[in-house]
Amino acid sequence: MRDLIHKLLVELGENPDREGLRDTPRRVEDALRFLTTGYAQDVEATLNGAIFSENYREMVIVRDIDFFSLCEHHLLPFYGKAHVSYIPDGKIIGLSKIPRIVEIFARRLQMQERLTTEIALCLEKALAPLGVGVVTEAYHLCMSMRGVEKQNAHAIASSMRGTFLKDYRTREEFMSLIHR
Repeated sequence: MRDLIHKLLVELGENPDREGLRDTPRRVEDALRFLTTGYAQDVEATLNGAIFSENYREMVIVRDIDFFSLCEHHLLPFYGKAHVSYIPDGKIIGLSKIPRIVEIFARRLQMQERLTTEIALCLEKALAPLGVGVVTEAYHLCMSMRGVEKQNAHAIASSMRGTFLKDYRTREEFMSLIHR
């Protein structure tokens, strides 16, 4: 990877041997490997031992989960907050696992829409709840630094499953609670 980054610097018209750039190929490689650690993480292993039987059937929400990801189209960052909710049907998950799920999927080359859906599908598969709702709000540097160059525009994506999809009152309750 370092050789590729060295060549990229040359293609950009830079001198990769100058003082400020000498260690850049290593630093970029380290950064990219860190930013894509989600590929090496196993969701099931992360959830192991954190799913419990519980007779609870009300909405559970973890909101304002910070995330950072890389846009698969430009390899530029997008970042924001995820709001995740589910309605248990006999099984609950340790609350700290929800941000871990977000992190695993965010640490891959992504599109916001897929990230949102992957989080919802993961919880649906792990818990078989009555419903899952996920909303992500993100700023995309590919939209603010280049292209349309709109710094304050942000994107919102949602994935509603089960009762969140079928019952507008459940969806409304979730949306009102995450935007308090």
